[in-house]
Amino acid sequence: MSIEQNDNDKYKPTGANAENPENPESTGRVEGTDKSEGTDKSEDKDKPATPLTPGEPEKTDNPADAENAGTEPLVDPVTSTDATREEHTIEAFEVQRAVNAVKDEMGKVIIGQRHIIDLLIAAILTNGHVLMEGVPGIAKTLTSKLLARCIDVDFSRIQFTPDLMPTDIIGTSIFDMKRSEFYFKKGPVFSQVVLIDEINRAPAKTQAALMEVMEEEQVTVDGTTHPMKAPFFVVATQNPVEQEGTYKLPEAQLDRFMFKLEVDYPSAAEEEEMLNRFSSDFYGRGEGGVGVVVSAEEILKFRGYVEKVYIKADLIKYIAQIISLTRNNSDLYLGASPRASLSIMKASKALALMAGRNFVTPDDVKRAAYPVLNHRLILSYDREIEGIAVKEIIEGLLRKIEVPR
Repeated sequence: MSIEQNDNDKYKPTGANAENPENPESTGRVEGTDKSEGTDKSEDKDKPATPLTPGEPEKTDNPADAENAGTEPLVDPVTSTDATREEHTIEAFEVQRAVNAVKDEMGKVIIGQRHIIDLLIAAILTNGHVLMEGVPGIAKTLTSKLLARCIDVDFSRIQFTPDLMPTDIIGTSIFDMKRSEFYFKKGPVFSQVVLIDEINRAPAKTQAALMEVMEEEQVTVDGTTHPMKAPFFVVATQNPVEQEGTYKLPEAQLDRFMFKLEVDYPSAAEEEEMLNRFSSDFYGRGEGGVGVVVSAEEILKFRGYVEKVYIKADLIKYIAQIISLTRNNSDLYLGASPRASLSIMKASKALALMAGRNFVTPDDVKRAAYPVLNHRLILSYDREIEGIAVKEIIEGLLRKIEVPR
């Protein structure tokens, strides 16, 4: 298999049967296309451009933009057929259209935070969980609720408090006097999208009740295992400012989260837009306009698409080098686990597919690196005293490793 060396072309598979980027049939357009019948490619050159469908990226004459529009094959074309490549390209556009629909729907209420929404969607497409950290009042909880509303799934919200018990979350066995037997009453964690508000307000034993359900998507009570309904997605929030009456999450619990997203204040322009939008809507009536645009079955189908996204061997090595460097670094007391390397690879594939591309680039890896690593790395005592941020360490690691060419 040969590898081209022009911009993003070098990260996609090429070969004797590779797609021709100038061929209209390779763009993933589905209008008027019949895969079972042969078509004259020369006739298509004189035809007017097919109108874009809702959510489809705009056409462009810039080759770099065209590559980012998602016209590349998922698998090595040397071992795949034209029909298979066309199918995978259409899959990329299908995911991109669904993602854009979710973001547009959430944009009816949420202003800004597009990168936060992107990573939330990437997590749910890769069966991950998310920890959102930020000061109060910046729509962490609202963003999570609206994401669940855009997907046709069950939703539950659990407010963590210091007196919350594990059985309040997962459920408990109750004795039925009429039948003279115990039965299991499910807790609020038995949902598909679970929002845990202020997770660091509950003690360690309550936090630990989430470990099994987040990793194995099941709850075991009295020797009986109760599976979760797929897709299962946990979003937890915490406030980094207040420390009184809080319990820091242990490293084992933090490692269960695929991403830790740091939600920041909106810009001045975004704040002005927010004030204008809600000047006559004090009570959130606009939230009622957010509806379902993606089904649970589609989410499960999209997860299969993400698995098939092509990633070059050099990029897999690149991810391994990043993780290895965290474990052999004097600035860090604790490096990243193998779960972190898997999370970077999964997130890179999801971000590529969400952009309409069927292959991973180094930019996808870099974009996934910080939210995956920032809660898994522990600074050494000296660096912590100096006030060095984890973000600086991660940026330094990425600069040290040569980007695959």
